Amino acid sequence: MKIGNVQLENNVFLAPLAGVTDSAYRLMCKEYGAGLVYSEMISSKGACYDSAKTLELADIKPGEHPCAIQIFGSEPDIMARSAVMFEKMGAAMIDINMGCPMRKITSNREGSYLMLDTDLVGRIVYSVANAVKIPVTVKMRRGYNIGEELAVDVALACEQNGAQAVTVHGRFREQYYEGLSDRGIIAKVKKAVKIPVIGNGDVDSYESACSMMEETGCDGVMIGRSSMGDPHIFHRIINGDNTQLSLVEKAQDIHRHLAYCVEFKGEQVAVREMRKNLLWYIKGIRGAASLRNQLSRVSSIREIEEAVDSIFTN
Repeated sequence: MKIGNVQLENNVFLAPLAGVTDSAYRLMCKEYGAGLVYSEMISSKGACYDSAKTLELADIKPGEHPCAIQIFGSEPDIMARSAVMFEKMGAAMIDINMGCPMRKITSNREGSYLMLDTDLVGRIVYSVANAVKIPVTVKMRRGYNIGEELAVDVALACEQNGAQAVTVHGRFREQYYEGLSDRGIIAKVKKAVKIPVIGNGDVDSYESACSMMEETGCDGVMIGRSSMGDPHIFHRIINGDNTQLSLVEKAQDIHRHLAYCVEFKGEQVAVREMRKNLLWYIKGIRGAASLRNQLSRVSSIREIEEAVDSIFTN
């Protein structure tokens, strides 16, 4: 699959997930075959004001390529300026967030709120696309208010102003992640535009990925929450193999993930951030509920390693 001038190994992508898709996790998913990985959403304003914490989110390691940086904001000039910065930092693409449903984002008229103003959508995409040489893409939802589909009009505005692909999540903003993701809207967008369309929402297996593409005609699929604690999902979907990792193999994944976190962020930050990852990794493990309290209190690398070995290898 190709987006703009970027050739991709396959059409199964890791979604941008706030607090999840840092360098360590992106690398895990890339090693399992993800064709494209995305950063957490990054504030364009924070980047332009030289926020060290913001810029750290855009740090791309060699093994992650190609990696797209997702930006959010509402001011075309500032978003374009941040895109230029991230292009220089090695981003393979710039993705514009028009799908985040969280109130702290939409209350600033950012994220999915942008879908309510197709004129602003066009100006943002035009500014960013004309500021960089790498492809610009957009991630959006079905619409903002339940019952009011906006994705087709927004996708057309994106295409007309220089976007080279769009990702459509099949829920309205007001749904957050409740209910089922609607595939019909993805099919409508695919029929309306000529650029690649990526389908997103409730893809959690090879079968659901195939049915998503068959029902909508979309060019690829994006995996989000289903990948949390399960980077191996990319291998299963890409290879059409539903064989799950053994507990020992899952423990090896956790140790590798932890090692990346320590290497990239240092022990103190790694321990804090791995706590939440551990809770995702134990999903489906017998006795997981009773283990959550223990794992949420680990305070050192040694405690994490001992807990993982106890849970997964004994």
